[in-house]
Amino acid sequence: MGKKAMPEIKASFEVARSVLDLFISSESNLEAVETFSRIVTNAIEQGNKVMTCGNGGSMCDAMHFAEELTGRFRHDRRSLPAVAIADASHITCTGNDYGFDAIFSRYVEGVGIEGDVLLGISTSGNSPNIVNAVKSAKEKGITTVGLLGKDGGDLKDLVDLPIIVPADTSDRIQEVHIKIIHIVIEMTEKQLKLA
Repeated sequence: MGKKAMPEIKASFEVARSVLDLFISSESNLEAVETFSRIVTNAIEQGNKVMTCGNGGSMCDAMHFAEELTGRFRHDRRSLPAVAIADASHITCTGNDYGFDAIFSRYVEGVGIEGDVLLGISTSGNSPNIVNAVKSAKEKGITTVGLLGKDGGDLKDLVDLPIIVPADTSDRIQEVHIKIIHIVIEMTEKQLKLA
């Protein structure tokens, strides 16, 4: 302690800040986040649920979103219906029998119902298992939201609501994704008059 921090550390924080600044400078991005919260709110009000999926760090974000809906965010309130497609037995069974590209779509096919919401998180926008999950959701009348990165990839034109973080690396994209997730939970609670 006491010596000057490596300059790369501050530079990395500044890059993270610039990605966030770029995202929030777009009114359409802010409107998309509001629309996302309204989609979640409407589904819950109609007695439906939110399903989430992602790979790697994006799966962690998908789980984070679901657990803060079913558990709590900032204050005590009733549990809200959400599930992350993260059950290891389902993923390994489906991956073994049908391949990794089917791990989320099979779950949506079996558990999703019309009026539900599917959040697919993919920093590339091209994850085949998320693409397949979105296709399954659309067949069932499930509203689809994509938290994406880079140029949005294939999912940009597949999901009902794409939210794209214009960055090149997964870490910077995920840093904004988690902020979006938290804000959507905050706004959903407000709209449901739970906060």
